Amino acid sequence: MRSAVFVSFLAGMITMISACDRKRVYDEYKPVKDWHKDSIISFKLGELDSSRVYNLFINIRNNKDYQYSNLFLITEIKFPQGKVISDTLEYEMARPDGEWLGTGFGDVKESKLWYKEKVQFDEPGDYRVTIQQAMRKNGKVEGIEELQGITHVGFRIEKSEN
Repeated sequence: MRSAVFVSFLAGMITMISACDRKRVYDEYKPVKDWHKDSIISFKLGELDSSRVYNLFINIRNNKDYQYSNLFLITEIKFPQGKVISDTLEYEMARPDGEWLGTGFGDVKESKLWYKEKVQFDEPGDYRVTIQQAMRKNGKVEGIEELQGITHVGFRIEKSEN
């Protein structure tokens, strides 16, 4: 009898959790250790419904070893027919007093960062997104060789309301 109650409870929890995330279309994380300036993190999105509109997010998990209040990224969306859209992005990661803006308990914080809003993937075929860190030392051209404190980089696609 107890196992039937447990199974019912577990099924109910799974249903509740999945119902809370109905907008999710794609959500993947890649682990990172000392993110080298030449390292490119790649996400293969596959083929997406061309009739839908989506919102895109970059998810970053960082720990106390991250020494900066912002984060610069270079992103590319590679379309099936060869078109590429590149962006250089800056995100605020901490308040001026040093408090992290992400969510979470303990040393690891997670930030869900807006990337693009109301995007339509209208070419048939597989899409790919790449993300590269573009942090610089004191505003100089030379990049930070290995960016410490970023533990995971993720990419998320959600269905847009409109």
